[in-house]
Amino acid sequence: MMRSLFLGLYQFMFIPHGLLFLSSSSRRLIIEDLYSGETMAHGKGKVFFDLLKKLAVDRYFRTLFYFRTRGIFSKILRVFYPRDNRFTIDIHTQLGGGVILAHPYSTIINAKKIGKNLYINQLVTIGENNGLRPRIGDNVKLYTNSTIIGDITIGNNVIVGAGAVVVKDVPDNCTVVGNPARIITKESKK
Repeated sequence: MMRSLFLGLYQFMFIPHGLLFLSSSSRRLIIEDLYSGETMAHGKGKVFFDLLKKLAVDRYFRTLFYFRTRGIFSKILRVFYPRDNRFTIDIHTQLGGGVILAHPYSTIINAKKIGKNLYINQLVTIGENNGLRPRIGDNVKLYTNSTIIGDITIGNNVIVGAGAVVVKDVPDNCTVVGNPARIITKESKK
C-alpha cells in the first residue's frame, strides 16, 4: 500500500516529462518504445500515465526518452531526474522505435542506423572503426557482451549470441555466435 502511494506521488513529479512528450516530434517512437513487446494502451490519458510510471521506475528507459527528446528542456530535466550513465546512445545514431531494453547495463550504442524492434542486453557494444559505424536492421536481438564494430550491415531478424564479436556483414534471418562471429543457423522466410 505504501509503495503504491509512494510510486503514485513519484510519478506526479514526472509531469514535466509528460509535457515534453506531448510537444515532442518523436511521440510515435516513444510510444513504440513504451509498449515494445506489449499491447499498446488505448487512450491518450492511459499512454500519458503509463509513460510517467515507466520514467519513474526505469532509468534505462529514461535514458532512451532523453535521447528521443533532445533539446534544452530535456537537458534541464536530466539535472533533476538523471539518466543512467552506464547506458549510452550516441547522438548521431538513427534509432527506430520499439526498443526493448533488457537491462542494458554498460551498453554503448554508436551505430549509423538501427531499425525497429531492437532487443538489447547488458555489456553490448555497437561501435565505430576508423569513423565508420554499423547499420542494423529490424527485429535484431543482441545478447550479453556482444560486440558489433565497423562499417558492416546486420540484416533483419538476426540474433547475435552472447559474447559474439561481429566484424563482417550478417545476412537476414541468421543467428551468429563466437569470436569472430559465424553463422550457426540461417532461416529462409517464405
